[in-house]
Amino acid sequence: MISWINTLSASQRAWILIFIDSLCAVATLLSGFLLKYPLQELPAIITHFGWLIPLVVLVRVITFRSSGLYVFLWRYASIKELVSIVKAVTLSSLYIMAILFLTEGKGFPKSVLVIDWTLNIMAVGGVRIGLRLYRDYVFSRKQLANTPKNKVNTIIIGAGDAGEMVARELLRVSSSKYNIVGFVDDNTHLGGRNIHRLPVMGTTKDLSLIVKKHKIQEAIIAVPSGDGKTIRRIVSECEKSSLHSMITPALHEIIDGRVAVDQLRKVRIDDLLRRKVVETDVSSIARYISGSSILVTGAGGSIGSELCRQIMSFSPRELILVENCEDHLYQIDLALQKIPKGKSRVTPIIADVKNRARMDQIFQSKTPDVIFHSAAYKQVPLMESNVQEVVLNNVLGTKNVLELAHDYKAKHCVLISTDKAVNTVNCMGATKRLCEVLMQIQARDSDTKFSAVRFGNVLGSRGSVVPLFRRQIEQGGPLTVTHPDITRFFMTITEAVRLVIQTGALCEGGEIFVLDMGDPIKIVDLAKDIIRLSGLEEGKDIDIKYVGLRPGEKLYEELFFSKEDLKETPHKKILITRPYAFNKEEVHRDIEVLLDNCMLQESSTQKELLMSVVEKTQPKKVQKTS
Repeated sequence: MISWINTLSASQRAWILIFIDSLCAVATLLSGFLLKYPLQELPAIITHFGWLIPLVVLVRVITFRSSGLYVFLWRYASIKELVSIVKAVTLSSLYIMAILFLTEGKGFPKSVLVIDWTLNIMAVGGVRIGLRLYRDYVFSRKQLANTPKNKVNTIIIGAGDAGEMVARELLRVSSSKYNIVGFVDDNTHLGGRNIHRLPVMGTTKDLSLIVKKHKIQEAIIAVPSGDGKTIRRIVSECEKSSLHSMITPALHEIIDGRVAVDQLRKVRIDDLLRRKVVETDVSSIARYISGSSILVTGAGGSIGSELCRQIMSFSPRELILVENCEDHLYQIDLALQKIPKGKSRVTPIIADVKNRARMDQIFQSKTPDVIFHSAAYKQVPLMESNVQEVVLNNVLGTKNVLELAHDYKAKHCVLISTDKAVNTVNCMGATKRLCEVLMQIQARDSDTKFSAVRFGNVLGSRGSVVPLFRRQIEQGGPLTVTHPDITRFFMTITEAVRLVIQTGALCEGGEIFVLDMGDPIKIVDLAKDIIRLSGLEEGKDIDIKYVGLRPGEKLYEELFFSKEDLKETPHKKILITRPYAFNKEEVHRDIEVLLDNCMLQESSTQKELLMSVVEKTQPKKVQKTS
């Protein structure tokens, strides 16, 4: 029967429920008469009020349908759905009572309606619970043949809602390899209690003793709201007890309120760095993106592609993808085709931001309302030996985009910057600092709202340290770290882009926004985490090798020149740096000389000239008269 039901469409299942509810309506009303009147009087009563039976059926079905009782997935029914049944039956009974009051049925006995109301709740709710129980029973019987002979003793870490859902799902699916022994939770008030007849055995501090006593082999970490520090501590406790650990998704990943068995996965490095979910002001973002023409440069890069994905959720009129790498453009265009677009149009364009004529052609034909400029070279050591190219791509490319945004009267233009622009010692960071300077110069006399967003390393982006470490592990090691004390700021791509889009709604013109990156992380700690998460042991299975700082690399990065120069915004994770005074005409003139120098390929003086221009833009606080 269950296999037959699974072949039915949603509308077919709804019609079956409507038929069953109609029978329930007739049965409960007749039962109300039967309980109220002697059996010999029933024929006369039914003859007199017989017209009410089809009316009750019609009112019940219409009310149930409008209350959504035919769109629920009843195999996941809970108290919430039963409350919906009570509300729907009560509402339909009130409608019936109102109809009786307004018609010749004023003399209808109210006690029959009360009995009918009670019985109908029991019947309608009972049918749905019965269908779920029958489905679970048949499903479990069917799964018995596939039940693993040797289940793995497993403990669930976290006795909250997520832990309860995991336990319920695993107990329901008999083919699961997990034999749930119980829970641990750091909330001491839960100790000794039972969830689905499984005990809360203690806290994570008791984990090693519990593991030994019950011969536990695996742990499921069900703490979706836990931050990176919490997850790191729990994983460390599991490793001390030689437990293989799985994890439920983070809170923002659980979109339907369920934690299913197929959502369990191995602990990833971003779980250990997990940060609280970024809250954005959706309405303010929608105001400047929805229905607008949005242009993203570097659309196929790590930041650019995530920008495109998130922008699509705000229904722009058109999303223009500008990218000079054919493969990257193809991949992001392919990915966006899988996203429901509605009325949004996606236009992929191969173009190089250094080519002013080509970019002018794009701006003229598309006249974008909002520009996110993320196209840039970013590899620090590589750019130290390619000064000419990083200056032309980053500085000239940005200059072209900024000027065209002004010329074609775009409403917003957001520049993606980096922490390497602060107190820079390398060419890549120096070019990004000049991009910030060009943005501030352009913003001075423009109606376009220009801004820059400065943040650190993005976890898992192309060319970042995490993919490098994974490749080195696949090759058998060693993992190369430049210095034992080197630190970096890290943020997930999703979080960084969410905040970048938010800054567009906050800018008034000329601001450099700084994202709260949290605390810096030692790269060597990151390497050790990845080794452990790969099931390996440092020094035994794979080594860490210190190779020395690379050209242009610093031990630590900074997000701002001085903490006192930061100003808060309405968003707690976004700050604004105070602007610094510099001779704008002189700096602008020097940048033109630098660009001319690079186009003429006078390589011997390019780096010195670049650094000398940047030096003129270093902190010298703006005076009120400037």
